Amino acid sequence: MLDDATAVERRDPRSLKAIWAEHKAANPKQRIRDAAAVLGVSEAELVATDLGAGTTRLQPRWKALIEAMPALGRVMALTRNEYCVHEKVGRYDQIHLNDQGGVILDPEIDLRLFFGHWQHGFAVTEALEAGGQRHSLQFFDRDGLAVHKIYLKPESDVAAFQALVADFKAEDQCAAITVTPVDPPASDRPDAEIDVAALDTRWRALQDTHDFFGMLRELKVGRVQSFRLVPDDLARPVDNGAFSRGLELAAEAGLPVMIFVGSPGVIQIHTGPVTTVKRLGPWQNVLDDGFNLHLREDGIESCWLVRKPTKDGIVTSLEIFDAAGQQIAWMFGKRKPGQAEDSVWPALALRAVGAAG
Repeated sequence: MLDDATAVERRDPRSLKAIWAEHKAANPKQRIRDAAAVLGVSEAELVATDLGAGTTRLQPRWKALIEAMPALGRVMALTRNEYCVHEKVGRYDQIHLNDQGGVILDPEIDLRLFFGHWQHGFAVTEALEAGGQRHSLQFFDRDGLAVHKIYLKPESDVAAFQALVADFKAEDQCAAITVTPVDPPASDRPDAEIDVAALDTRWRALQDTHDFFGMLRELKVGRVQSFRLVPDDLARPVDNGAFSRGLELAAEAGLPVMIFVGSPGVIQIHTGPVTTVKRLGPWQNVLDDGFNLHLREDGIESCWLVRKPTKDGIVTSLEIFDAAGQQIAWMFGKRKPGQAEDSVWPALALRAVGAAG
């Protein structure tokens, strides 16, 4: 751990810029998120060291900024948490927002946005080792944690990107940045205080999967806690490798799935097949045209097979969590409201968890 004096020095943007340049030279392949952890600062602080030299601070007009995204054409959207990275190529289209957030419902770029967790925004232009430049828009929570990034592709409209940066450039371009801790997740109430009978009754009466979160909030019960307290026909713990096996089995079967990954400010969704599933060290990867997923399996503390009733029938999911009880990723069979779950998916999920049926 850094002593206070060193931490203060490293947070000074001028000294941090030099330290960051030295660290990059010594660790050219290290991701900026990992470098920030090593240096004892936030990722947003490292990004801000290049303000005026390829990086531009953006006005916090998140709704208008996202509504301007269609002009860029096809881009890559990236949302991640500590143990999973979700990358999706497509257009920002079918945008439905208010000042608090909203949804993007394009068949390729499918997002749920929560602007309460968007504090800092930057446009970044980086020189690439192989030549050329990489352009991106990067958004961070008030603690400097990345919540969403948008990378231009070769087919993207660079002129539109430059015009967007000019339109949304903040007046303040000082490299100093203020980061403050976010509130930690609330601890679950003791199990003895949970009305388990009401939880069971309400769960079995669900008509829509979107009502699940509201039910948990009203009953003041944590997500993993609810899984522990209900009977096994609703939720049960399974082997931590079940999610990865689900990816592999879906690829083998050519079965379209829905894969959700969230940061504090965004949930990003892939709907469709997964084809190329490859394990590399602790990472399980999907490496498809238009969709990449990188899951660090050693961060999985628990995996659950979950069943939720809806007016369209039972909906089955595989859900994985880290040691802090935070959701890493969750997966369903492809479906839309008004459609029953494809019977192939729950059978595949049972195979993934090693069950006979």
